[in-house]
Amino acid sequence: MRIPTYWIYEIPTNTCSAHKLKRIENMPFTEEPTGYAKTILSDLQGAWILLRESVAEAAGFEGWDRALFHIDEAMSWEVVRNLRLMPPLLLIIRNICSQGNAPQEVLENIQWVDDILKKVLSEMHS
Repeated sequence: MRIPTYWIYEIPTNTCSAHKLKRIENMPFTEEPTGYAKTILSDLQGAWILLRESVAEAAGFEGWDRALFHIDEAMSWEVVRNLRLMPPLLLIIRNICSQGNAPQEVLENIQWVDDILKKVLSEMHS
């Protein structure tokens, strides 16, 4: 592995002086990972993203804007930190979309989120 050479600016304390360029050799740095392990949580995140996209694309059915609001709430940091808050939100979203005659794709994406969420919650209890 080749460790690159870096150039940095030294900022003098005396503001009248010009900045100096200083060469630093063999400065170690943390490399960006090239791969990540796919987990069921990434599947859950992907399912929520697809659900949100399908609702946004199908905008116009009754309650679509409320469904988006609850989807955004379900994807929020507070809910993701406590996944047990997701099922009631998903039920609200399902009811809004069912009663508003959302397209079949939206209903299928709701079911996909539900399936993955059940797996996640069952693994948390194991």
